[in-house]
Amino acid sequence: MSIIYMLLAISVVVALIFFVAFIFSVKKGQYDDTYTPSVRMLFDDEIVKDKATDTTKIKESTLLKDQSI
Repeated sequence: MSIIYMLLAISVVVALIFFVAFIFSVKKGQYDDTYTPSVRMLFDDEIVKDKATDTTKIKESTLLKDQSI
């Protein structure tokens, strides 16, 4: 039973070491994305749908459903 306590303590210590290493790497900028902002201007913007056409399509589809019944 004492081996379980020892393994539990070791696993907690290892987890804390990894957590500290992760926090340290985040603060040093390891995960900062420096590539994407430079190529973002090369991609087209998303097309914004017109709300009026969306509502007319919904109205037309409900009218067609009502007529089929």
